[in-house]
Amino acid sequence: MFNRWVFFSGFGMIEFSYKNEGSRMVVLRCIGPSNFFLERVLFPTDILTFLAPNDSRVEIWGNELYGPKLEERIRISHESEDTTLVA
Repeated sequence: MFNRWVFFSGFGMIEFSYKNEGSRMVVLRCIGPSNFFLERVLFPTDILTFLAPNDSRVEIWGNELYGPKLEERIRISHESEDTTLVA
């Protein structure tokens, strides 16, 4: 349903790309060390590429009738590429 790519870029920052392959809008939220925070709305087929600090986490939020739903959690790390965490 979703595609993601991780590339190590040096200086403790990692290039991360995410593509919303679903049929609904999602909210991508990236939370990292040193108060790093990024939040963007992605419509179907949208691709977002950004630099994030090592050991950041990405949350993908969808929307259900009862409200927001955490769809996926991803750890961004150059040591383990990326790791999907249980939501």
